[in-house]
Amino acid sequence: MNAQTRPPADPFLDVDNLTVSYSLGRGRSLQAVAGLSFTLHRGETLGLVGESGCGKSSAARAIMQLPRPSAGQVRLGGTDLTALRGRALQQARARFQIVFQDPVAALNPRHTIRQILSAPLEIAGIREPRAAREARLIAMLDRVGLHGTQALDRRPHEFSGGQCQRISIARALILRPELLVCDEAVSALDVSVQAQILNLLEEIRAEFGLTMLFISHDLAVVRHVSDRVAVMYLGAMCELSESASLYARPAHPYTRALLAAVPRPDPDYARGAPQLVPGELPSPLNPPSGCRFRTRCPLASPRCAAEVPQMRPLSAGRMVACHHPL
Repeated sequence: MNAQTRPPADPFLDVDNLTVSYSLGRGRSLQAVAGLSFTLHRGETLGLVGESGCGKSSAARAIMQLPRPSAGQVRLGGTDLTALRGRALQQARARFQIVFQDPVAALNPRHTIRQILSAPLEIAGIREPRAAREARLIAMLDRVGLHGTQALDRRPHEFSGGQCQRISIARALILRPELLVCDEAVSALDVSVQAQILNLLEEIRAEFGLTMLFISHDLAVVRHVSDRVAVMYLGAMCELSESASLYARPAHPYTRALLAAVPRPDPDYARGAPQLVPGELPSPLNPPSGCRFRTRCPLASPRCAAEVPQMRPLSAGRMVACHHPL
């Protein structure tokens, strides 16, 4: 990301040219994330969206250093996380936490909720009297909508999926982090439970002063929680904009197609001509040359095959990687 495209104020989270590659053996590799760059300011929520397999979760784990990215930098409050090792990285982890997609699989089935919530405190080296520790755990469970005193000595299988996600959120918040990464945190839940968890996340963001990276394939969900939205396709970012502007006037053909696919709960809504993109997502083992979206784009030209589009400012608060923006 060059100086021209950086926001004027220093960002809290600065992801610069993040690349994630996985070795497949026999000299082959898969590039899941290709040069991803964005910034996030304190108290802001950035939604990261795209089709399944576009690299959203790989980017989230690389930001969390789980595992480290293949290339690029992740700076949190001016600290380069990719340069930290050992104890220094362990201490820094108290500042950033993640909520995973599968709320049941994310919790150790052999541990009680007391053990699950105590683990981050023990790893961080926080020592306190037993009564103070118990009060802390109960207060956090109460805050996420569970009865703390009743939940502490139970195990994950005794809770529903939505309750397990509340426990995961409580575990992520127990160290009072500054950055919370939500990786498809509501996609495995029923619609009614999704709304409850989204409202909870909005409440704790304001209460705890959290900065959030919210990852989802559901644009309707992202619209509800995000200040800005970044759109990914096949490992690369194609558009970044303020939420209201992106939903009202998408600039990239892929963003337009994603929005056209969002169901509308209105039987009288006239969709008009279909704008869905044809075909399947190309294999990341052999991505198209030039623009990665060109094989499915109705506006593709010879230039799209020969030249990789770079993220560039299109208007105030909006950037797009497209040779033929809408």
